[in-house]
Amino acid sequence: MAMLDSDTVFAGSVPENYDRYMVPLIFEPYAADLAQRVAALSPGAVLEIAAGTGVVTRALAPKLSPVARYVATDLNQPMLDYAASRQPPDSRITWRQADAMKLPFDDASFDVVCCQFGAMFFPDRPSAYREARRVLKPGGHFLFSAWDRIEENVFADDVINALAQMFPNDPPRFLARTPHGYHDTALIRRDLESAGFSSIAIETRAEQSRASSPRIPALAYCQGTLLRDEIQAREAGALEAATDRAEAAIASRHGSGAVSAKIQAHIITAAA
Repeated sequence: MAMLDSDTVFAGSVPENYDRYMVPLIFEPYAADLAQRVAALSPGAVLEIAAGTGVVTRALAPKLSPVARYVATDLNQPMLDYAASRQPPDSRITWRQADAMKLPFDDASFDVVCCQFGAMFFPDRPSAYREARRVLKPGGHFLFSAWDRIEENVFADDVINALAQMFPNDPPRFLARTPHGYHDTALIRRDLESAGFSSIAIETRAEQSRASSPRIPALAYCQGTLLRDEIQAREAGALEAATDRAEAAIASRHGSGAVSAKIQAHIITAAA
């Protein structure tokens, strides 16, 4: 299932909805874990790729040395602007729009390159990994995460199944196609090896996705991701109805009060 060009354009109201709904729902537990792993390496210079709305940046910056250098990048300037607005003032952090496929940094500039849930959006992953390796110092580390298959991520699966019933002739497949489309650990390992990385470790980690009501995951997936554009492309004005449909599906499986369900991702560490 090939990724579409439009799968990488996070703009309009998506950054705010993404940060308000998606980040607490699925990204915060993994951000805390990734921050811990990066900080344990005591890096002097860190590059974050695909920083999004800054959930990892907020978790990691307090754990770094007072003299560390931290460059946070994203392809989408609106996401980066939003991330910068959420971050307490910190002279160690530089925000920079950058394409993971062509990083605007010198060779051997960083001790660690990290990327939370961005690799799935890279159009050519081995090329992006070669770029990460190029800007790493010898012996530096690349740490990143990728979602496991959608069936292991229950709320996302509930949402796409509900939308498949609403649009049976053309089900919106963004979630399965892109965020959950890079789950094969053998492929991830091969892509890293082809980019010259060694000592590759892949850990599959389950967490719990929690929300105060079924409405929150429905809003998160339908209006805080590019699924929003797919819904609107199928039927003008259908976004609220689709969100309601997703909410009802989640409520029927998980109850109408506070809800929780499994999420699962791979955390990858590789040495340059």
